[in-house]
Amino acid sequence: MRPRKRRQWPLLAGACILAACVVIVFGKYPFESSSTLHTNVPDTVAATPVPTPTPRVTVEFRMLDLDRGWVKYADGLVQTTDGGAHWQEVAGTEVPVDGGTEVMGSETIAKLLTLEAGSGSTLGSTSTAGNSGAAGVTAGAETLSKSVASVTMNGTTLAVKQSQFVTPKIGWVLLSQTTDSKNPLLLTVDGGQTWIDGMTEDAKAIMLAEKAHLAQLKAEALLYKDEAGAKAVMGASWKLIPDQASPGDIVLVRHKEPGSIAWQGKTYTLQPYEAGYFTYLPIAMSVKAGTYPIGDQTLTIKAKKFETQYLKVTEQMESMKQDTTRINADQKKIDLARSKSEPRFLFSGPFVKPVEGILTTPYGYTRYVNGKYDSAHMALDLAAKEGTPIKATNDGVVALAELLYLTGNSIYIDHGMGLFSQYAHLSELRVKPGDRVKQGDIIGLVGTTGFSTGPHLHFTFWAHNIQANPDLFFNTTPFQWVK
Repeated sequence: MRPRKRRQWPLLAGACILAACVVIVFGKYPFESSSTLHTNVPDTVAATPVPTPTPRVTVEFRMLDLDRGWVKYADGLVQTTDGGAHWQEVAGTEVPVDGGTEVMGSETIAKLLTLEAGSGSTLGSTSTAGNSGAAGVTAGAETLSKSVASVTMNGTTLAVKQSQFVTPKIGWVLLSQTTDSKNPLLLTVDGGQTWIDGMTEDAKAIMLAEKAHLAQLKAEALLYKDEAGAKAVMGASWKLIPDQASPGDIVLVRHKEPGSIAWQGKTYTLQPYEAGYFTYLPIAMSVKAGTYPIGDQTLTIKAKKFETQYLKVTEQMESMKQDTTRINADQKKIDLARSKSEPRFLFSGPFVKPVEGILTTPYGYTRYVNGKYDSAHMALDLAAKEGTPIKATNDGVVALAELLYLTGNSIYIDHGMGLFSQYAHLSELRVKPGDRVKQGDIIGLVGTTGFSTGPHLHFTFWAHNIQANPDLFFNTTPFQWVK
């Protein structure tokens, strides 16, 4: 048995030698985890520091309108086409110029805002910190340009190198330190109360609304005879066009805000159109001479004398006016046709005479038939050869085209905002209700149907169902009545 025991010592000795080798190699006992072993390995690799980029040196910037603009650096140029939401590097250092007939540049915008602000106003394009030369609106009107020396964003005050407002609400600043913002420019859409670094959905919506308003200003300015007329109207809170009238006339009223006007026992609602709110104010023959307050304006009504006309007709024709049943039935059709008018101006240019005939009865004549008072003739009678083409005085929608008892073949055209033109005694109708017509379109032929003593066209305008003198409209529009 002893010889077997002597053989176990070599095995034990070998095991001890192997364990000692493990300790020497790993420095730990062989049953420790590999993660524990890793954490004790010294880190001999040092982290490489990230170099700080050199800030770009800014030179200047300019916004050409609410979308297009550029920022010039000492080493290049970036530009935007969406108000600063995105910027793109541009090859070279030549800055884009404000041009293009279809683009509403900053100079055009400045002009439009000056018209809206009224007399004594100007708009500066850009300003630098410390320079108060940017012009503004005088006489207490709204400031249209601002000089910004510093802005506050996220509680931090930042120095400004250059600023520019394109409208009283929308503006940009170039910071003195380019590292203070992510984008080349900061944007404001509330007149400088708050500033944002980039574009938000709310800011985008406000900018779209501003662009729509500028487009309305531009479209409306073109309606007036000249820039002076546009400024006189668009720069006022209230405007009467014209501010003096006589019985039988019509006045166009403009206000900067929605509302209504109480006039001669009726209420007229101001309808939105382009940059203002409008309504026609008819001056009925019953309105007395004097002055009347309209908004913050004064309307002066002057007395006017009309001539007298005497007609002789057959007893059969005279008896036509006794058939009140048929007359009242027709009047209901007419009232219904004139009760609905498109809430916008439909005409596209000056009104034209519907026929070149001989004026046999002017507007406003007091008419006697067979020696007895009949009525005031609130229209023009234009004599012409039967079958002569009759033109639409302007663009509009046919509201009525029908054979009526007293006026014969008759047409009423809606020109919007409660204004209708009337054509009577036609021999032939060439339009039907609902037709859209253009100025100069042939709508019928001269005739002598209904209560008529010979071929002629009975022509007039109706404003809110009150007759108005056609002579006011020929070769002009209500927007050009500014004096």
